[in-house]
Amino acid sequence: MTTSNQQRAVAWWLFACCAMVFITMVVGGVTRLTHSGLSIVEWKPLVGALPPLSEAHWLELFAKYQQTPEFQKVNHDMTLDGFKFIFWWEWAHRLSGRFIGVVFLLPYLYFLFRGYLKGALAGKVFGFFILGGLQGAMGWYMVKSGLVDDPRVSQYRLAAHLGLAFLLFGLMCWTGLGMLQSRSTTAGNPATRKLGNALVVLVFIMILSGALVAGIRAGLAYNTFPLMNGHFLPPESFMVEPWWLNFFTNMALVQFDHRLIAWALMGLVPWLAWRIWSEVPAARTQALLLVLWLAVQVTLGIATLLLQVPVALGAAHQAGAMVLFGLLLWAVHAHRRA
Repeated sequence: MTTSNQQRAVAWWLFACCAMVFITMVVGGVTRLTHSGLSIVEWKPLVGALPPLSEAHWLELFAKYQQTPEFQKVNHDMTLDGFKFIFWWEWAHRLSGRFIGVVFLLPYLYFLFRGYLKGALAGKVFGFFILGGLQGAMGWYMVKSGLVDDPRVSQYRLAAHLGLAFLLFGLMCWTGLGMLQSRSTTAGNPATRKLGNALVVLVFIMILSGALVAGIRAGLAYNTFPLMNGHFLPPESFMVEPWWLNFFTNMALVQFDHRLIAWALMGLVPWLAWRIWSEVPAARTQALLLVLWLAVQVTLGIATLLLQVPVALGAAHQAGAMVLFGLLLWAVHAHRRA
């Protein structure tokens, strides 16, 4: 197999891993929205891959869940059937995470021994495996925060868990794109490249702000658009002391920040797409898809807010964020390597 064919094989494997991260993120979103994330109170990376196989095992797991603050304060009337529903979502989320490890590690070893991955690239790609493990560990660290006292996970740990997933997705996606496209001496101008880089960072910040919105359930308040209950900035946005804590714990300001970044992206992303369209004709498809999906994502966000976060729309909005992030990376990369 030629070097170019080897690179394509590695690139498509990385894209398959990106798809697995996307699926796991979607399942995780549904798990959060159905309040299923605290149903499994132990972390057993290997044995935990097996579901309950007997009624006695189900009763044992249910008894452990009944000792948690969530059951005692929120779901005290839950039946075994109700527990099974939330259990299966959390189990599917964890199983999907484990499956990513298998989909990554076995092909990695194959490519390594066949010489498709060498030197710095082999080390870099193995770093993705380490990052994936850290992301899984952060998931359990997040769950633990909801098993004591207040039956909801820390919004900071939720943001870290989601942020690591997007970071892993972005790094694998960018590396795969680099293996499919060779460098060009005719790429667009540096100012557009800097704008693209800045927007990648801004979208990532937007994702973290969305995690804060989800973590404190700010989407269930101020369910009007474009104003927030008649205000551009609600008067209670800085009622928490010290003032800086409002950016992380105050529903009004956390949701306002998320909206503000969305407004900024609605102006900046089309501007970037127009510049890419003008400078690099070969990247026009990416530029067009980026603008079209931005419109879809904004629509999903508004609908999710107005309808007070139904599960299907909430999950679709979270999934749409990763699609937008991937399209932005694709467009920026195509601009660099026309």
